Amino acid sequence: MEVKSTTHRIKKMVQSGCFLFLFVFTQSYFASAQDAANKLYVKGGKMYIELSKQTSDYALDSFINRYEFNKLELKRFIKNNFNDSLLNQGWKLEKESPDLFIISKKLEGYEDIRKPANRILFTEKNLSFDQRFPVVSNAIPYGYNRFKNKFPFASSDSVVTFYLRNNINARKVMLAGSFNNWKPDALAMTKTDSGWVAYVKLGAGKYWYKFIVDGGWTIDTDNMTSENDGQGNTNSVYFKPNHVFRTTAFSQAKKIYVAGSFNKWRNKELLLNNNGNGWELPLYLADGTHTYRYIVDGNWSVDPENSERLPNELSDFNSVVRIGKPFHFFLEGYTDAKKAILTGSFNSWRKEELYMKKTGKGWELSYTAGPGNYQYHFIVDDKVVIQSGAAATTGNTYFIIDPNFTFRLKGFSNAKTIFLAGDFNDWSANTFAMKRAGDEWILKVHLYPGKHLYKFIVDGKWILDPVNKLWEQNEYNTGNSVLWMGKNPGM
Repeated sequence: MEVKSTTHRIKKMVQSGCFLFLFVFTQSYFASAQDAANKLYVKGGKMYIELSKQTSDYALDSFINRYEFNKLELKRFIKNNFNDSLLNQGWKLEKESPDLFIISKKLEGYEDIRKPANRILFTEKNLSFDQRFPVVSNAIPYGYNRFKNKFPFASSDSVVTFYLRNNINARKVMLAGSFNNWKPDALAMTKTDSGWVAYVKLGAGKYWYKFIVDGGWTIDTDNMTSENDGQGNTNSVYFKPNHVFRTTAFSQAKKIYVAGSFNKWRNKELLLNNNGNGWELPLYLADGTHTYRYIVDGNWSVDPENSERLPNELSDFNSVVRIGKPFHFFLEGYTDAKKAILTGSFNSWRKEELYMKKTGKGWELSYTAGPGNYQYHFIVDDKVVIQSGAAATTGNTYFIIDPNFTFRLKGFSNAKTIFLAGDFNDWSANTFAMKRAGDEWILKVHLYPGKHLYKFIVDGKWILDPVNKLWEQNEYNTGNSVLWMGKNPGM
């Protein structure tokens, strides 16, 4: 997968006269939120920068690096009131107070930029919507739908019926979303006696959409779940379910919630609906093993209609849902041991849950985990057992399910050890060992679509990726390399 520097992309857009709009509508690529003190925003056809006079050097460096404001010399402006660079690039001082500066610059030219489709398609030249907002990702463990004034969209097999209530006098209504690349003229809705419908074939996952009523873009006002994409667009969100929590066992209950490992056991979030024949709640769940319990009128209970259970830390049991393919673990030997337990990052290192089965040659267990990068070890008769191939410093073995990207580091022929660390392995500095292959070091891992941070550790020294010019500052002022992962990455 080719990694291009943001500077290169911006220079290309400057040549086409669209630099300022690229700046505004790609700001979410560099961070998920702005610094509380320093802000970048658009209002009344102008771009504004708000700078705190008390901002720390780290916060200011992070802000400058995030939006590539190096040429504005904002540090000199704040400390010495030096504004030549600002004036030369068309900025002017809007306001100054004892606490802050506000500077502005008029936005210029991208035709019809106010239309959501144009904003989305414009930025796809750099990063697609799917890269920033993947349909399926191990970063999205679950999702559910909340509607008012209408029922959730009906789903039969893989076909979902999108429904816009009212708007009977509209001449034309279209549906656009992440499922059709936000094309405004691709999916016409059909008028009914109470609104408009469209049928879309979807796999399980998370989707974003809007309605276009006589040319005007609008969210689904009956959908209580919406998200801003950081580019001026607020989009409605729909989760295509792949599992239904259903029970008929509590006929006298007033309220039933479900809570589990997928939602961090929040006990008043996921309310089941009473449909007259029982209780149910459709959910999207990512691939993996999910433990859960019902909360029936305030009392916790296993699912009496699900026989599959795992022990928990309360000397009780949790019910289990498995989605995806199982991974087989085997520990050779230790046939005289009384018990062997598997624990790892995939089950939050719980030690009371995964008891292995003894065989004639050792211990085994099948466990379902979704695509990802994991660490684990065994506990045999209360002692940690390090399996062959484990990292000597951590005592953990790592394994990758569905590797889809290869990290490469050329040179360093005299290095003894090189490890890879990033947000995909909890920044573990001594677990993901890279292997020498010719004139480079390589390691295959799984990366979900979107943004990732990483570094290499060469004989104990943390370094940025020397061939990747895309990076951002961190809290240690040493920087992290940045990688954006697409749907179809190269290996």
